[in-house]
Amino acid sequence: MTSKPATPLWTAQDAATAMGAPLLGNADWQAHGISMDTRTLQPGDLFFALLGDGNDGHDYVAQALDKGAACAVISRPVDGLKPDAPLVQVEDTLKALENLGLAARARSSARICAVTGSVGKTGTKEGLLHILSGQGRTHASVASYNNHIGVPITLARMPADAQFGIFEIGMNHANEISPLVKMVRPEAVIITTVEAVHIENFGSVEEIADAKAEIFDGLQAGGTAILNQDNPHFDRLRSRALACGAGKIIAFGKAELADARVTRMSLQSDASYVTASICDHEMTYKLGVPGEHIVMNSLAMLACVHELGADLALAGLALGKLLPPEGRGSRIEIDVPRGSFLIIDESYNANPTSMSAVMQALGNTPPGPRGRRIAVVGDMLELGDQGPADHAGLKEPIAENDVDLVFACGPLMENLWDVLPTGVRGAYADTSAELAPRVADEIAPGDVVMIKGSLGSRMAVVLNALKDLGPETQSNKNTKEELV
Repeated sequence: MTSKPATPLWTAQDAATAMGAPLLGNADWQAHGISMDTRTLQPGDLFFALLGDGNDGHDYVAQALDKGAACAVISRPVDGLKPDAPLVQVEDTLKALENLGLAARARSSARICAVTGSVGKTGTKEGLLHILSGQGRTHASVASYNNHIGVPITLARMPADAQFGIFEIGMNHANEISPLVKMVRPEAVIITTVEAVHIENFGSVEEIADAKAEIFDGLQAGGTAILNQDNPHFDRLRSRALACGAGKIIAFGKAELADARVTRMSLQSDASYVTASICDHEMTYKLGVPGEHIVMNSLAMLACVHELGADLALAGLALGKLLPPEGRGSRIEIDVPRGSFLIIDESYNANPTSMSAVMQALGNTPPGPRGRRIAVVGDMLELGDQGPADHAGLKEPIAENDVDLVFACGPLMENLWDVLPTGVRGAYADTSAELAPRVADEIAPGDVVMIKGSLGSRMAVVLNALKDLGPETQSNKNTKEELV
């Protein structure tokens, strides 16, 4: 994250006007950031005392001000503060944050894109941030700030002079995307794909497609929808986009009629080499992140770059230096006695589609001398009644990609464990904490170890156990939070 700019993000008066509330105490302040968490608060941040499940931000107001917060936004009196403590008191702190975000959007002349999808939305958002930050001041969601709090806080953090804005918008139920995208009001939207993710909250994949299509509700009139033509729900999404006033549909994928299509690709262990036609512009470029799924999403990124008026040639060059978001494909080499082994860190989240994609990436990664391809997998959650079959179905991509050994944890992964050939079985445990030492004991120099599971499976426990085996000799993980 870059250092705080000299120009304030918000003056006291502008912030108070946006939130529709008076200034209390010391009103001579300027905010250079927005915070809702005293653990990450920086001096000069405007602190919002939000109410959460079992947690009340008002309990941390004094701490926030002691750490140098420019002001605190509260909805009730807080005891123990200095008489001149800088405050803005509102009826609802979340609504005040939303109003500040709306004001940031209203004052901005940035070209704005919003990204959603069942798989790949964070990587696509990070890719666009990487590309566009080399062509102008670019603002984007931090990490996966894509919900009812993350979207307004990202808007409120957007500098007035930003030239590009990239917003990730997520959901796990219907009617969640629509109110968020109406705040963002993008000129272009991307839906990476539609798959059976969060299916336990929906009656069908078609209902998931409809929920993702809510992103068109905030698309500015005449804006552009960038859609995956290889996905079976393309026509459904296209019709909804046109009904919502989209002026242009850009299809991406392998299909011959796609507007952004790959014509040739070479998938290597640490990169991909792509020839593509992007809206009638022929391009050849290198992708610094390996995997066919990354190639497909790069087509959407480049189509978006084209629609936002940025330079495609510079974008192609930038993709060669693309790094994966942490926990979503970062590669970490660990030095151990008599050699090293490689970790492919996919520990952030998982679903059947992304699990198959990373098995392919593992298959494209050659192990070192006498090394093995090892998959360490935890439960994929929110799959409803399909869960057992989806887990057992991972047997096919494991076999197709020459995975030598599988370690699994969680009650759902037992369905996979039961159908694996004996020679591929490493170990099974109920939890990642029980599995971690068994994986650590097995690792040898030359191994390539892929770790993946839903966030609730806590696969980072295994990751940390493997990292403890020795120093990192090389890492391509992307640890930046935000570029502005």
